[in-house]
Amino acid sequence: MYTSFYTAARGAMEEQKKLDVVGNNLANANNNGYKAKTSVFSDLMYYNLNNYTGEDTPLKAGTGILVEKTNTNFNPSAYVTSGGDFDYAIVEKGFFMLRSPITNEITYTRNGHFSMSKRGDEFYLVNDNGNFVLDQNQNPIRVIDGELSSQIGVYGFNILDGMLSVGNNEFAPVVKNGQPFLMPGAKLVDHALEMSGVDVADDFTRMIEAQRAYSYALKMVQTSDEIVSTINTLRS
Repeated sequence: MYTSFYTAARGAMEEQKKLDVVGNNLANANNNGYKAKTSVFSDLMYYNLNNYTGEDTPLKAGTGILVEKTNTNFNPSAYVTSGGDFDYAIVEKGFFMLRSPITNEITYTRNGHFSMSKRGDEFYLVNDNGNFVLDQNQNPIRVIDGELSSQIGVYGFNILDGMLSVGNNEFAPVVKNGQPFLMPGAKLVDHALEMSGVDVADDFTRMIEAQRAYSYALKMVQTSDEIVSTINTLRS
């Protein structure tokens, strides 16, 4: 009986994590270049019922679920024309490479909403977070009389799975992603921005599923608690 209580409680907590992911997607449904995320569940340990010899039986009970990871869908989305002089959309795969002017940390984004920022006596191309946009030689791009001093670099990875979302629509690679490589044939469209990758209808469906599963799990917690309370009353 205690197993059912804790299994249900675990289910409610994990479904809440799924709701958080879905809610974050919906909150970014209108953010340029945003990549939608999905929760991946895995089953926790199963054990045999009515068996004390270690043999496998058809009667099994589980101990709940766990959000194993969160996947990001990096598939390119459609782009729309914008009015920004320094807006760019990557037509297919790839990322813009960014560098923090404070920490020199390198991050990557699909959001090509850029602008000019004055640093010292010169203007540089930066993203919304103030990070330098890097060129094909991984150097900051200067803006001279409204023109870019060098071509914007588009970079790719052999493996995208596991890239860390560091906030503000930016990503940081992990070891298994490998080293970034320049994609010289990548096509950029100026005065355009990539749309968000969120499918609102799909995420609303996932939200309803998670809400119902959360409700059922809490009902199971309540039922298990009532049964335990009844048993304890009978023992007293």
